[in-house]
Amino acid sequence: MSFLLEVRRLRLLAEFATRGTVAATAEALHLTGPAVSQQLTALEKESGVPLLEKRGRTLHLTSAGQLLVDHARVLLDNLAAAESDLAALRRGERGTVRIAAFPSAARTLIPLLWPDPYAAGHQAPTLHLVEHEPEAAEAALLRHRVDIAVTHSYSLLPRPLPPGCESRPLFDEPVFLVLHPADAAAHRLAPGEQADLARFADACWLLPSPDTACHDMTQRVCGAAGFVPRTVVSAGDFAVLAALAARRAGVALIPRLALPAPTPELRFHPLSTPVRRSVHALYRTGTGRHPDTRHVLDRLESAARTSTASEHAGLPQPPRPPASRPGG
Repeated sequence: MSFLLEVRRLRLLAEFATRGTVAATAEALHLTGPAVSQQLTALEKESGVPLLEKRGRTLHLTSAGQLLVDHARVLLDNLAAAESDLAALRRGERGTVRIAAFPSAARTLIPLLWPDPYAAGHQAPTLHLVEHEPEAAEAALLRHRVDIAVTHSYSLLPRPLPPGCESRPLFDEPVFLVLHPADAAAHRLAPGEQADLARFADACWLLPSPDTACHDMTQRVCGAAGFVPRTVVSAGDFAVLAALAARRAGVALIPRLALPAPTPELRFHPLSTPVRRSVHALYRTGTGRHPDTRHVLDRLESAARTSTASEHAGLPQPPRPPASRPGG
């Protein structure tokens, strides 16, 4: 038995899966709650299987409902891409790819995408960039405000892959202890030596802002070393933390991509218990096949190879742990 599913109802079901409640779905789509419920009921009749079930006072997707949502997201993303491309052709314009990236990637990785010559007969898309921490980047991706989210996760602080998304790994990098040479000497840390953070339990610590994964990473690493860091600075920019470390204000943990250029006032030490950060590009399921999105993803991989090969090439490397799945 064949049946037709209305795209607008599939869009509503996908929005319900993202928002979680009928009220939030109605607000997002500028509808009433009863109108949303009516359309969901009609979609169930069209599909011929239960899509929603009540648990207590709230509605939840059934396994069939989740399966339909997964297919709907692919269909809706491809439909949106087709509409966008047709609109661009009518206006004689190139396609546009919107990227969200965390600050150090936005500073070092994304600029390598410009300028972009035309490649293999494909006119390069226009790029739009917005700077977001990983959580906000993922939210923007799920709300269709961006097409690609460049995010990161730490080896001891993994992030699950958002529903309806795919991931392309870009690179994996170590985290370093950054401090003034005099502070290193005071803690009996020789040049090039791996840092045992337990030695720095009494140090002043320079931490990223509390609303970032990097802040949680520092707290988690110090906790694993047996102490709570005594925070004297909280700042949203790793460059601020490095500048203060150079003035002997304290010590900081900084991923390789965010390290400043080496100076006599700063020393970078790998950790005796390595911590790594995985950087990856997320995109909604199915959209990676779109020529513009695929083009930018390929360029991101190339830019990642260039950036990691040239950035701080002489830094010491800690032992490399077994690779972990980005986003998992």
